[in-house]
Amino acid sequence: MSRQARYSTEYLHLIVRGIGKQLLFEEKSDYEFYLNRLKTYCIETNVKVICYCLMENHVHLLVFDPENQVSLFMKKIGVSYAAYFNKKYERTGHLFQDRYKSECIKDEAQLLVTFRYILNNPVKAGISTAADYPWSSYLEYGKPNSFTFYSKIYEMVGDSSKLNDYLLQGLDDECMEFNSLKHDDAWALDIIHKTMNLKSGTNLQNLPREDRNDLIIKLKKAGLSKSQIERLTGIPKAIIDQIR
Repeated sequence: MSRQARYSTEYLHLIVRGIGKQLLFEEKSDYEFYLNRLKTYCIETNVKVICYCLMENHVHLLVFDPENQVSLFMKKIGVSYAAYFNKKYERTGHLFQDRYKSECIKDEAQLLVTFRYILNNPVKAGISTAADYPWSSYLEYGKPNSFTFYSKIYEMVGDSSKLNDYLLQGLDDECMEFNSLKHDDAWALDIIHKTMNLKSGTNLQNLPREDRNDLIIKLKKAGLSKSQIERLTGIPKAIIDQIR
């Protein structure tokens, strides 16, 4: 029970996004500034970053927060980076959309999946391999002088020679996204009805395989998770996984 309590309160998946999908990073120096602030405020707040991935308009962080300082940590980064960005690009107003989103990590399995999901973000976006993306913590893994707190993951995954193979196993992982809290089953059902023009999602089972697969691809692109598609159509997840 003690392990469950520790995971549920101290390990967090965080996402922050540019307002209205505003780009957060225009050039190399912007990414570098954000990472500099990340390192600085890790030291100041004792929030430890396990991994990170900076995308053009959003940021994923997996953190260990033993002293419940994550709100202060994210506020410091947000205020500092917004001031930098607005001054540099001569803009005014909010840079980030709402407050950051957070999800508690409940166990080791979720910790591993979240770690893998974050580092696979550039792959899922079709930008590059995880190993070739310069703005994630992929290259920090295994380095003794890294500011990232990867030791827990290291115990379970192994050294850096095993990292890439481990990430490739999780290209279909699903984790919290910025808007995921809005994507409940009522929303998903509405999308299904609009996309399929069928009375029920389960009618998908009666369609020819090619038509069924085309519709499942459309549902994925619309933002439905594979677990939602499985629940609402009755199509097994093993089949959904194979449809791309």
